[in-house]
Amino acid sequence: MSQDGLPPLRDVIQRHGLAAKKALGQNFLLDLNLTGKIARAAGDLAASTVIEVGPGPGGLTRALLFNGAAKVIAIERDERCLPALEEISARYPGRLEVVAADALRIDLATLAGDKSVRIVANLPYNIGTELLIRWLTTAEWPPFYASMTLMFQREVAERIVAKPGTGAYGRLGVLAGWRTEANILFDVPHQAFTPPPKVTSSVVQLIPREAPLKTDLSALERTTRAAFGQRRKMLRQSLKALGGDVLLAAAGIDGTRRPETLSIAEFVSLANGTTGEMKI
Repeated sequence: MSQDGLPPLRDVIQRHGLAAKKALGQNFLLDLNLTGKIARAAGDLAASTVIEVGPGPGGLTRALLFNGAAKVIAIERDERCLPALEEISARYPGRLEVVAADALRIDLATLAGDKSVRIVANLPYNIGTELLIRWLTTAEWPPFYASMTLMFQREVAERIVAKPGTGAYGRLGVLAGWRTEANILFDVPHQAFTPPPKVTSSVVQLIPREAPLKTDLSALERTTRAAFGQRRKMLRQSLKALGGDVLLAAAGIDGTRRPETLSIAEFVSLANGTTGEMKI
């Protein structure tokens, strides 16, 4: 038995025949030291409901509950994993709710209701970025969650936290930096997973900003899409369809600069200068 009174995860996986499926982006995290570290990094969970996406056999789920999460809502689309998760639910009566569904088709805000929510997950690699963008672009702000503590491939994590002037800086870094304080907490070696991926993973924590710089989300997305869609070109060229030199002059930005040199505040200024009639 493990420290939480449940069988070792390797035994659970073998007993339920839970070979990870590449099509579902599955890589199961079995190292209890690391799952515990992630749970503790998410902060004080005693007064929070934790939403976890892609729990698989429940390694992180168990760590969250063991470390005091008041309630965990685990969203899992792989029906093979449900019996293993129900065993955890029996060990922690009333504290684990298993939702058998595709996270891409669920409105987490509705699921959360009026509870204080933290999102904590070892996200499936194939949908991790898409889910993050959805949570960053939720209409209501401040959002329904108090924090997100998420695992990504190291390359994606670097894009999320990237600063201006770095090679990883792009649309994802602008969006994450505009609405949150994002930081890489620590790396997770590929050997910690079953099966081991070919890349290092990183745990990223994102804390919502109470008052992001004011701009229209669609305008910011339109502006960053145009700028970084031709990132090797000068801004006067890549932003030509949005107003080019006129737009840049109004924002006080030199048109010979390239997108990776602009601060988030400068992108917001450009977005605020666009109009609904301008298309790319």
